[in-house]
This record gives sequence, C-alpha cells and structure tokens, in this order.
Amino acid sequence: MEYSSMFSEYIIGLIDLKRSIGYKYQTEAIDLKRFDLFCRTHYPGMNVMSREIVLDWSKQRTGEHPSTQQGRVTPVRELAKYMISNGHQAFILPKGIVPKCPRYLPYIYSDDELKRIFFQIDQCHYCVEVPYRHYVMPLFFRLLYCCGLRLSEARTIKVKDVDMENGVITLTNTKLDKQRQIPMSVRLHERFITYCSNVHLCSKPDDWFFPGYKDKPMTLSNVEKNHRRFLWQAGISHCGRCRLGERGAPNVHSYRHTFAVHCLRGWVLEGKNTQAYLPVLQAYLGHVSYSDTAYYLHLTIDLFQDITTRLNNEFGDIIPKIGNPNDKGYEKSY
Repeated sequence: MEYSSMFSEYIIGLIDLKRSIGYKYQTEAIDLKRFDLFCRTHYPGMNVMSREIVLDWSKQRTGEHPSTQQGRVTPVRELAKYMISNGHQAFILPKGIVPKCPRYLPYIYSDDELKRIFFQIDQCHYCVEVPYRHYVMPLFFRLLYCCGLRLSEARTIKVKDVDMENGVITLTNTKLDKQRQIPMSVRLHERFITYCSNVHLCSKPDDWFFPGYKDKPMTLSNVEKNHRRFLWQAGISHCGRCRLGERGAPNVHSYRHTFAVHCLRGWVLEGKNTQAYLPVLQAYLGHVSYSDTAYYLHLTIDLFQDITTRLNNEFGDIIPKIGNPNDKGYEKSY
C-alpha cells in the first residue's frame, strides 16, 4: 500500500511498528490510506498535522455510523502520538470530542434455538460442487459453539493443526498472531474422529481441515450465506442491522458469545469457583484483556436471573455495566 502525503513517512513507520509487536493492523492501514488521500486532496503541501486537519477529518459524515467514525479517528490519534514521539509536531484529538458508542450487545442463542439450528444443519446433503459439505457444516458450526472460536480461526485450521490422538487443536490465525491450543470435549473429539475418517483419510498435513469450493477454505460470505439459511429453516428471524444500544441480530459470531455465557452459567450451576475459572475462559477465548472476559458476567446475569445473587456475591463491583455512555448513571466497563 502506497502513501504520498507529507505524512507518509510517519504513516509507514506507525504501521511497521504496530505489526512488529503483533498487531495485524490491516483495517487501520486502510483508514490511514484514506487519511493520506484526504490530506493530499484537501491540504496539499501541509507538513504539520494541525488542529484544523484533524478536526476536519474527525467530524461525523452524513449517514455515518458512530462506530465507523470512531474506527477511522482512532488510528489518526495513534499517528499523531507516533509523530510527536519522533520529534514532529502534531495535534492529538482530545478524548470526548467523538462521542463514545454504547457497547455492542451480542445475541445469545437459547438452548432451544441451538437444538433447532443444529437439527437443520444436520440435514445438509451432498453437493457436487462442494462434495464434503454435508460433513463439514455439522462439525464446523459445532466447533464454533463448543469451543467459542472466531470464524477466522476455525476457517483456516489445517489438517496438521488437529491432534487427533489427544483431541487438541492448535490455532495459528489468531488476533495478535498469538498461537494457542484448544482442548476438545470427549463428544466433540469423537465427532472429529468420525469426520476425519470420511474426509481426511488421504489428506496432506497442509490441506484445509474444512475444505470448501475446489478444496479452498470456506469464504466468510459462504459461511454467512449458509448460516442465514439455517436460521431461516430453524424459524429464527434475522432482523438485520440494529440500532445503537439494542441487542444485536443472530449471526455466526453469536456462537462464540453463547459459548462464553453458557460456560459461566454451567460453572455457577455446578457450584464451581467462578473467580478461579474466569482466567481459564480468558485463555481459552484468546482474550488479551481480563475485562473482555468479565464482560460476559453481565450477559450471564442479564439472561439468567436465577444465578444473579451467586455471581454478585462472588464478583461484586467488577461486573461491568452496559448501556449508553450518554445516559445518566452509565458506568464504564472495567
């Protein structure tokens, strides 16, 4: 990706720095490319990232979602900090100028919904173009729910990444490129063994574990398209884009959220020490921040009122509040 504004040297330096410490920094690089074009078009010859440039870039555009505005403003703030650290003058956009968005409320599948969805997934039939589809879909979606994987992590698993003897999956395409290992439950491991006997008897170590069209990994659009059909067949409506502060629509990533909430619910009902188990969930999900995992405590309480007292007694005030940051009484998540 090429940059040609007066700030191109620093943009390239920031991207290289972020990637050197583990960040993929792909979406941010695209936003910085747009900022580079913005500066070259509207402020040609300017060699100082002035207050005027930053405020002009940061103002909300017509029809722009607040989260989109926040997303393109953040890397420019990082760029200003990077420039200052390298002895160049720059204006850092103060916090609070761009309104903070209320935290996204994910959709959590109920036990009944999961039964209906997997019943429909199990009805997949043989397809000439994708001959292993009827084997792939039932196991792929069970993996998302049973192990709480991100879609990008599950799609890119290779045959060599699955230890069939011990029932452990090694994930390599993860956030921050931090490799982690995921042990499977006994029942899921049994399904993996059956799946391999049908799909991977003659496969090579570098073959995709979940082959799609022409033995390539399934695309994001293909997974989403199939999932929409499964939801429709299961009688679960997809309401599309939701308003700010509303609970999101059911989607593929909802299996990861549901996995986390159901884990916490199960541990509480089994009488386990949830404080001791929360770091385990954090490691299993691949969260860098403890607060990202603690966020699921609120969702668990919100959905299962019968265990509220027990969780409040264990965690008290560390359970993050969720809501609109502009509402009176709103508290940030820790």
